[in-house]
Amino acid sequence: MNTNLKTVLETAIGDPITSAVSGTGKIRTKSGAEYFLKSGAPSESYVCEAEGLKELSETGIFRTPKVLSVGTDHLLTEYVPNSAGGNDFFEDFGRRLARLHRRRTAYFGFRRNNYIGLNPQINLPHGAERSNWTAFYLNKRLRYQYELAERNGYATTGLRRNFARLESKIADILQGCEEPPCLLHGDLWAGNFLCDAVSGEVVLIDPAVYYGHREADLAMTRLFGGFPPAFYRAYEQEYPLKPRWEYREGIYRLYHLLNHLNLFGSSYLPEANRILEKYASD
Repeated sequence: MNTNLKTVLETAIGDPITSAVSGTGKIRTKSGAEYFLKSGAPSESYVCEAEGLKELSETGIFRTPKVLSVGTDHLLTEYVPNSAGGNDFFEDFGRRLARLHRRRTAYFGFRRNNYIGLNPQINLPHGAERSNWTAFYLNKRLRYQYELAERNGYATTGLRRNFARLESKIADILQGCEEPPCLLHGDLWAGNFLCDAVSGEVVLIDPAVYYGHREADLAMTRLFGGFPPAFYRAYEQEYPLKPRWEYREGIYRLYHLLNHLNLFGSSYLPEANRILEKYASD
């Protein structure tokens, strides 16, 4: 561990650190206490993550790990022991997410840009993007990732053609889903929440928060296998979705697939292309 970082952490904790940890993982102190440390990522990502955790926590709807120290080179939080959640856990989770999605603001985006994984997520809206979800989502989500794919060399002829078609159709695709901007976790898949092994509470981690359309959060929950049915039933009972949400879901999955394409490479290109082709041909 970096000596300077260790000093910063021990000052925040008030207890000598006895485990040697670099990167991301659990650390222990002389008294036996455990904490969770992240280090080694882009310089602003930890500050952004801490701000996202605070935004979620201050709603009083979800618990997030308590932030003990944050800087350009680290994020130190309480350690939350994880366990498998049952039906009751996921029902509570679904209801809480529905309540979170009723937390609204006056504009789409967020007060600062942040990160989605290791890629920048552009949140500062311009002009019509403040009040027009289609404009915000196209420009700040899909087009940003598409242009990044171009720079990274992943944009095939088919991807270019289908993305151009999507741009001309996206207003029709998203028509009828209009809602006020609501608070989103932003990266809500199965790896970004915990079930506290002691209290059984839902604990949200690793957010990429912004104010957007709630269907975007729900689409991400289904991208890698989905959550248990109890989660979706409870959400729907608390805050029913608008008609044709299933049709729109792919357009929200596309953002994360393009992000994964840019993060992890061309294995994500076929699925991204399939979604683009689906909407381009409708």
